[in-house]
Amino acid sequence: MALFDIIMLALIQGVTEFLPISSSGHLILWPLLTGRPDQGLMMDVAVHLGTLVAVCIYFRRDVGVLARGVGHVAAGRPRTPQARMALLIGLATLPAMAAGLAIKLMGWDDGLRALAVIGWATLVGGVALWLADRLGSGRRTGEGWGLRDALLMGLAQALALVPGTSRSGVTMMAARALGFRRDEAARISLLMAVPVILAAVGLETVELARSGTIAIGAELLLGAALSCAAALGALSVMMRMFRGSWTMTPFVLYRLALGAILLTLAYG
Repeated sequence: MALFDIIMLALIQGVTEFLPISSSGHLILWPLLTGRPDQGLMMDVAVHLGTLVAVCIYFRRDVGVLARGVGHVAAGRPRTPQARMALLIGLATLPAMAAGLAIKLMGWDDGLRALAVIGWATLVGGVALWLADRLGSGRRTGEGWGLRDALLMGLAQALALVPGTSRSGVTMMAARALGFRRDEAARISLLMAVPVILAAVGLETVELARSGTIAIGAELLLGAALSCAAALGALSVMMRMFRGSWTMTPFVLYRLALGAILLTLAYG
């Protein structure tokens, strides 16, 4: 793969993975709109792994609590605060995993990658994000995250399997609708991303191993490193925005503009 493609794909994945604007939609659009060659599964795995490392670094304290919670559950101590967090994150992950399996078994993968689907998902998701951000009370913090919240945000996360919807966007939307502050909505959303990305990377790695095409080279390491650096930068900027007085409006406006362009291309 050309160095230019590696850099662009890593930057696209890193910047868009955790912003509420859909990384999968942008990764599909890159070869679709530029005519550049498809990046292939190996590079997809590498750049996703880079973003996984980034969120673990940025939220290292929360990820540490989550890891200890998994250990407590495994040791038969499910009532500790750490175990409770791990169990809630696990519950929130189940709908996306079930929906992903259903889509794969029914062969809908390619159909969902259509330009019109991405355009509508980007546009409608932007409007929904704006409404939730405007109407949400914004008083709740992560300490009040409970069973109902985890289930509803997990169901919302399953919708992100449609490219253009945005996993972070739809989970932040759900969190805002449930009354969480913007920074807390983002924090919970990004912690929910850890097992989802880990599962996706694991499944893609198994698929590559079965096909006998798995290999680690300089291109993949570069893609992972650049994606990690870009994601750390994007995370820092977004969280600083949400801890201040910024709303979701800049991301909503971007989604509306991008969705309109995609639909024009799809139907024009």
